[in-house]
Amino acid sequence: MLSSLEAFGPVFCRALPWTLALSLAAGCTVPAAAPAGPEPTVTKPAPAAPPAPANAAPSEADAVTPLLAYADRLRGLPGSELAQEITRLGNAASAGDQLRLALTLSQTRQLPDLVRAQDLLQRALANTSEEARPLHALARLLAARFAEQRRAEEQLDRQNQQLRELQRRLEQTQDKLDALKEIERSLSSRPAAAPASSPRGRRPPSP
Repeated sequence: MLSSLEAFGPVFCRALPWTLALSLAAGCTVPAAAPAGPEPTVTKPAPAAPPAPANAAPSEADAVTPLLAYADRLRGLPGSELAQEITRLGNAASAGDQLRLALTLSQTRQLPDLVRAQDLLQRALANTSEEARPLHALARLLAARFAEQRRAEEQLDRQNQQLRELQRRLEQTQDKLDALKEIERSLSSRPAAAPASSPRGRRPPSP
């Protein structure tokens, strides 16, 4: 009689390859990786604006705003204070003072002052410095406005000259009428001439 080992041996030998294959298959199985979630969003801080240099030129708004306030203040000044402001500004070397003086001169409503204001604006436009460039747009706007104002002032001056000439002619005509009336009065105030007398010693003819 075969021992239990001898009886189980053939069965073990036949099952051994299958057992090894299953073990290897189980050992080589890799568990599935968990799905990766969305990457976290990293917020980068906004870069800080570089500081403005100490000698930077003023912006157009910074340069024009004080001039607009100055022009608004000029509208309420009487003629005597306008004259004082013109004297204070003097020759107006800087572009800002040139525009201030031009604005002041335009308020006098005098044609020579308006011509001088236009010259000041041209000087400011010809200035290409860092201080003057932000004022060029305002200077061009004022130059166009002053040109229209100058045309209106010249037309008004021509009309005034025509009115003065008409007034002079009317006065001359009135003087002639007054002279004619004086001659008429002098003629009407003379006494009537006496009738001519008959010759002495001559009788009038009998009827």
